[in-house]
Amino acid sequence: MAESNPEKARVLLIVEDDPALQKQMKWAFDSYEAVLASDRESAIAQLRRHEPAVVTMDLGLPPEPDGVSEGFRLLEEILALAPDTKVIVLTGQHDRDNAVRAVGLGAYDFFGKPFEPELLVLTIERAFRLYDLQQENKRLLTTQTGSALGGLITRDAGMLRICRTIEKVANTNATVMLLGQSGTGKELLSRGVHEKSSRKAERFIAINCAAIPENLLESELFGYERGAFTGAVKQTPGKFELAHKGTLFLDEIGDLPQALQAKLLRFLQERKVERIGGREEIPVDVRVVCATHQDLRLRIKDGSFREDLFYRLAEIIVDIPALSERPGDASLLAHAFVQRFAQEMKRGSMSLTDDAVAAIEGHNWPGNVRELENCIKRAVIMADGNRITADDLGLDVVEEDFAALNLRHVRDEAEKRAVVCVLSRVNGNIARAAEVLGVSRPTLYDLMNRFGIRKDAGGAEQ
Repeated sequence: MAESNPEKARVLLIVEDDPALQKQMKWAFDSYEAVLASDRESAIAQLRRHEPAVVTMDLGLPPEPDGVSEGFRLLEEILALAPDTKVIVLTGQHDRDNAVRAVGLGAYDFFGKPFEPELLVLTIERAFRLYDLQQENKRLLTTQTGSALGGLITRDAGMLRICRTIEKVANTNATVMLLGQSGTGKELLSRGVHEKSSRKAERFIAINCAAIPENLLESELFGYERGAFTGAVKQTPGKFELAHKGTLFLDEIGDLPQALQAKLLRFLQERKVERIGGREEIPVDVRVVCATHQDLRLRIKDGSFREDLFYRLAEIIVDIPALSERPGDASLLAHAFVQRFAQEMKRGSMSLTDDAVAAIEGHNWPGNVRELENCIKRAVIMADGNRITADDLGLDVVEEDFAALNLRHVRDEAEKRAVVCVLSRVNGNIARAAEVLGVSRPTLYDLMNRFGIRKDAGGAEQ
């Protein structure tokens, strides 16, 4: 079903096979846009066409007006097609069992017949209010551009799924491995693991395994005793001990030397560290999160990374997409960076020109978010005015057809595809196609004329 909009929020569908009662109800509920249906098929057609917020329906419908099977079938179809629609079932005064069954299937409420319009309208109004509240909650959720992780800005469905994964694993002790190109936000996500966990009040310590020489990395990680080597003038705890009760982030784990891989594996198995030059095993409670841009499985094949360590570290693997694989995120992040750096540098209000946004969307960003961030920061510093152009960014101007982004054009293309698809599936049957599309036959003919669509010659018009 299409998303509700305010224009359709007060549509009331009345499903009743008695013509006199239909007129009475339409008159009694004239404050709503009441649409009528007398059987299951016409009710479904009206549901597709008008997307009512509330439905009142009699369980006794043709071809068995004295039974309830057709009514229950309609109720199930309404709830399947439009689960947010509130259905009020009208039953006989002594038919409580079927009323309870209807509510059990998902009906909003039930009302006994004959009814007093003044009382029924109160139930209908409550149903409309509940529907409006639920739709507003949905709108608020869909307009949130950020993720549940602080500092991460995205609208990409894949990145949002990653955020949900981080939230799920955060409160466990599972070791998390983040895989992705440099600059994709691996450290930001590792901090998200920490901030969403029960360890958030303790320390988060990050160390880049590729940035520290091999002879210093062991002492940085595991610490050392006084006199362990020249220059070791005092006892110094390592990063594992400093992160006790907290989280240790091992960035670029793929560059960890072989000797330290064995020592890290032993720690992960025993959860104890031994300082360089020491003999005491020190218990440490730390959550380990690691990251790399390398393909560790290839490194395992060439013998430069231990397979047993990989499986210890990769209890949960998170693959982070490159910025170029996240449609719309580059410009979304760019706007946020402009605001941030303009405020930091006291440049006042600054914005991106259309050609700058087009250039940002057209650039591949091999350095990912880090490259984009540096590019925007430089442009904020160098721009002469308060408008940042593609030239300020140092990017090539991209001739973008903004007409292709016009909502009317997008909607027309979507409508055309839908009409063609449905006409093909129903073999050109106009009546059936109109029902499936949720429009009247005249509206369907108008769409066909507008888009130059011909009905399949083999289809039978009805």
